[in-house]
Amino acid sequence: MDIRPRDDAPPWQRVAYRVIFESDTRAGRAFDIVLLIAIVLSVLAVMLESVGRIAAEYGHFLRVVEWVFTGLFLVEYLVRLLVVRRPLAYALSLLGIVDFLAIVPALAALVLAGSHYLLAIRTLRLLRVFRIFKLGRFVGEGEFIVQALKASRFKILVFLTAVLTLVVVVGTLMYVVEGGQHGFTSIPKSIYWAVVTVTTVGYGDISPVTVLGQSLASVLMVMGYAIIAVPTGIVSAQMAIPSTLSTPPAVAYKQAVCPACQADGHHPDAKFCWRCGHTV
Repeated sequence: MDIRPRDDAPPWQRVAYRVIFESDTRAGRAFDIVLLIAIVLSVLAVMLESVGRIAAEYGHFLRVVEWVFTGLFLVEYLVRLLVVRRPLAYALSLLGIVDFLAIVPALAALVLAGSHYLLAIRTLRLLRVFRIFKLGRFVGEGEFIVQALKASRFKILVFLTAVLTLVVVVGTLMYVVEGGQHGFTSIPKSIYWAVVTVTTVGYGDISPVTVLGQSLASVLMVMGYAIIAVPTGIVSAQMAIPSTLSTPPAVAYKQAVCPACQADGHHPDAKFCWRCGHTV
């Protein structure tokens, strides 16, 4: 995805591009830090408004704050589309979609009451912190975990299938044993009880009364402790296997950001972007 400004772009677009997209410049870094602070403050305003006592006293002020931040984010989003070479490509990228979703709930609130609380989705924009503060090495650590999960996906799938079968069978048995008079009014509700029990959550909204039902529940509770440990063991064993999953040694990554795809975390000796091949 090439998001550089057009070759014939006017000077103001090039300046705006450097400020908005290039976090390795002083102005770009300052802009991104201010943006992160604005995101945190806007989400905090939404959270405070959901508290009845605070909303009763400061509700009007908090709504004004929400709309001010929404207006700023809308202007920022439109400027991003104006300065890039391919606006549609950026709009459909991951960061572009997240930027758009940060605005939609406030606009939807004009039609659907209460939807403005979904503005908390703006916290997704905080993912920019990895690029702003050059935390690319932590992304590599995250990829190590993701690779381990991918390598274990079939084992985990078999395990989840077994657990699903168990809760369906036990839930059905509890429906037959306890019946509707004890809260097990249907098989789906009994399966819900089995899921709550086997995961050791134990809400307590439904509980067996008969001796047979309590015995069955006791067995399921004990099995729950063993079931919780299985996925952890599967992933841990996969991560312990010496292979390409081994964590790479720490590298002092180059601070430059690729002007074409905005990727960072380049090797100190790298001349080309690891993602798109553009010169860095």
